Amino acid sequence: MKPRLLLLPFCLLLAHVSAWAGAQKEEALSANVASAMSRSISDVNAPRLVFDNPREGQAWLAEMSARLQKKIPDPWVRERLLTAIQYEATRAGLDPQLVLGLIQVESGFNKYAISGAGARGLMQVMPFWPRHIGTPQHNLFDLSTNLRYGCTILRHYLDIERGNLYRALGRYNGSLGQPEYPNMVMGAWKKKWAWNPPPAVRTAALP
Repeated sequence: MKPRLLLLPFCLLLAHVSAWAGAQKEEALSANVASAMSRSISDVNAPRLVFDNPREGQAWLAEMSARLQKKIPDPWVRERLLTAIQYEATRAGLDPQLVLGLIQVESGFNKYAISGAGARGLMQVMPFWPRHIGTPQHNLFDLSTNLRYGCTILRHYLDIERGNLYRALGRYNGSLGQPEYPNMVMGAWKKKWAWNPPPAVRTAALP
C-alpha cells in the first residue's frame, strides 16, 4: 500500500509537466453565444466516424492509429480516441487533423494532463468553462466531454476571429499575438497529421 501512495504525487507531477503552459482567458459571453455553446455541449451522441465513404473512414482510422501507436499502444483505446476526435471535430466544423495537432501540443495525448494554469485533459480545457456553458457535473478528464468542450471552444474562437486560425489558436492558448503556440500547432498538424485519402479509396468513392 505504501509504494502506491508514494507513486501518487509523482503521477500528479507527470500530469502537470506534460501539458502546455497556456490557458484560455475567462471572458464574458453574450447570452446568444453562451446558449449556442451550451447546446453544443449538451448535444451528446455516441462518437462515430463521419465520412461520406465508409472505406475512406476505415483508411483514415487505420493510418491515424498507426501514427498514434507509440503514444497509445492499446489499439482499442487508440481507435476509440480517434473516433471521438474525428466525430467531435467534424460536428464543430473543424479539421480533425488540426485537432490532432492541437492535442499533440496541448497534452501529448495524456487525458489526465493538467497545466500549471489548471487546464485539464486532452485539449486542456480550463475549469471555468462548465460554469459558463455546461454543468458542474461535467468531468473535463472524460475523453468525450473534454473533446466536445475543446472543439466547441476552438470553434467559438474561430468565429470571433472570423476564420483566422492563427489568432483563434492564440486565443485558445491564452497567448493571442504571440507566434510560438500557433506555429507549434500548425507545424504538428502539417508535419505529423496531414492526410489525404489513398487514390484507391478516392476512386472507390466515385459513382
